[in-house]
Amino acid sequence: MARTNWPWAWLAGVALSLSPAAAWAHADAHPGGGFVAGFLHPISGLDHVVAMVAVGLWGAVLGPPALWVLPVAFPMVMAFGGLLGLLGVPIPGVEIGIAVSGLVMGLMVLFELRPPLWLAALIVSAFAMFHGHAHGVELPDGSNALLYSLAFVIATGLLHLVGILLGETRRWPGGRRFVQAAGGCVALVGLWFLEQALT
Repeated sequence: MARTNWPWAWLAGVALSLSPAAAWAHADAHPGGGFVAGFLHPISGLDHVVAMVAVGLWGAVLGPPALWVLPVAFPMVMAFGGLLGLLGVPIPGVEIGIAVSGLVMGLMVLFELRPPLWLAALIVSAFAMFHGHAHGVELPDGSNALLYSLAFVIATGLLHLVGILLGETRRWPGGRRFVQAAGGCVALVGLWFLEQALT
């Protein structure tokens, strides 16, 4: 029995050892600096990942032109928030804002809410400021700020693309329910992070 179960035990051990580091993308700076650190920063924190994917999901729920407007607006505003973080300009409630972003956008997907495009873009952009600021503040010492910023924008765009691709499953039988369930999961993760941020 022990011989047949060792791969699962090994995988579980690896997952457990990695999970504390993955919980908050902005808790610790990644070594290596520059492009590598910037790319890893958004994808190594669950709070960032779910919000980035939710932008793509919500865009897919809204359909064109929101399908592309939201994933373009988010990185543009996020880059500005990142600049503020790099410059040391404080934004209050960053952790709370990041958590609320997952909660709100998850609920938007879950309930298939369809506000006007300008309002959806405004909501997404407001949350982008918090995410960008968190990335900017965590620039490792001695890193190239331009490469770091470029990398976290690229990583964010790829996460949006994942959300769009998942959202496109709405075209298939049962896909709409799958996307709604994904939105519900994002909202629950956001709620959990909000509880952590408030304690």
